[in-house]
Amino acid sequence: MDGTSTQPRDPSGSSPSATVPSTPVPAYDADTLVAVLALLPGVDDVELKLTVPAADHRRVLARLGIDALDATIRQVAFLDTPALDLSAAGLVVRARRTQRKDGDLTVKVRPMLPADVPARVRRADGFKVEVDASPAGFTCSCSSTRRVPDRDVRALLDDVGRLPDLLDRSQRALLEPRLPAGVALADLHALGPTTLLKARFAPAGLPRRMTAELWFLPDGDRILELSTKAAPGAAFQAAAETKAFLASRGVDLGAPQETKTRTAMAALVARSAEPR
Repeated sequence: MDGTSTQPRDPSGSSPSATVPSTPVPAYDADTLVAVLALLPGVDDVELKLTVPAADHRRVLARLGIDALDATIRQVAFLDTPALDLSAAGLVVRARRTQRKDGDLTVKVRPMLPADVPARVRRADGFKVEVDASPAGFTCSCSSTRRVPDRDVRALLDDVGRLPDLLDRSQRALLEPRLPAGVALADLHALGPTTLLKARFAPAGLPRRMTAELWFLPDGDRILELSTKAAPGAAFQAAAETKAFLASRGVDLGAPQETKTRTAMAALVARSAEPR
C-alpha cells in the first residue's frame, strides 16, 4: 500500500466522478407543474424521457453499463403520406417488428386529454393515456396498441398488406374521425422500416428499471433515448431520482432534446424520395 487512492474507471476511459461539461438543466415553471398535476389523475402512467447528444452516445452507454449484446432488435415503420399529413395532424400510426416475437400496430393521438377520450375507447384492451415528459416539456397522448402476427407486419411494410384489415375497432375510433381532409386510409404507406436496439436494465443506485433505445436512421444519424416509467402518483419522485442518478453518471440533462418519432419520420421520408 503506497497511500495513493484510485477510482475504478468505466470502459469509456473516465472515472465515474469525472466532471463532464453540461448545459443548465431547464426546470418546469409553476404553470407547467400545475398543468402536469391536473393531468395525472386521468392518466395510466408517466414516461420520463431524455435523448442523449450523438457525441455522448458511447460514453453514456458505457457509464450506464449497457451492453449492446443484451438488447432486443426491433424494426419500426410509420404509416403516413409522403407529406406527413398525419403527423402534422397529431396522428401516429406505427407498425413494429420485434425479434422472435409477434409484431404490433399502434395508433396514437397527441396531444389528447383524458377527458376527450370516448368511454368505449377508454375501456378497450390495449388502450392507454400517457404523459411523456422530458427536460424540454411534456405532452399527453392516447394510444391503442394490438398484437399483430409478424407476417402481417412484414406484408404491411412491403406495401402488400392493407392497413384497414389490421386495425381494430378502438384504433379506428381514434384514427378515422381525425384523418386530415382529403386523406383516406388507402393513401397511407409505410415509411421505413428503421432498425433499433432496445435494452432494459436495472441500474445500481436507482430503484426502478430504465430503457435505452438506439435508433439507426437511414441518413446515418443515430438517436439514443433513455426512459423510465412511473405511476402517476410517483411521477415527481421518479423524476427527481432519475435526474439525480443520470447527473451522477455524467449525463448532460440540459442538452437539446430531439423528438424521436418526428426525427425518424423526417429521415424516412427523405430516403423514400431518393431515386431507386
